[in-house]
Amino acid sequence: MTRDIISVQYPETDKTQSVASAEIIKQTVTPANGITLKAAFANKNNSLAICIENTATAASEVTFKAGDNFPNAKLGDLTLAVEASSVNVYQVQDLSRFENKDGSMNIDFKTGFTGKIFAVAKSVEVH
Repeated sequence: MTRDIISVQYPETDKTQSVASAEIIKQTVTPANGITLKAAFANKNNSLAICIENTATAASEVTFKAGDNFPNAKLGDLTLAVEASSVNVYQVQDLSRFENKDGSMNIDFKTGFTGKIFAVAKSVEVH
């Protein structure tokens, strides 16, 4: 499977260091490809938020794939429902369950899923 690759988007802090903002770029999901979120956990304070928008009028499923690191990856994949016509945000609590050795994370979608995905987090660098 050739996966579509997306990157975490990091909002930039304004000059007062009070608010960070970004114009979000959404990736259209091709279920047959799945998504690789590169450098998924290279962010500040585990602040990663994965946003999945289901544009269909039917519910679907998303699967967070087990990583290739031992031992937490042994917990396996995690499949969750994505309600119809909704935007869902997922915050990964057990990073090591899904993290691959290269720092990426893989996400699969049920056949027939239509929608978009993006991810945001706090940057470890000051912008």
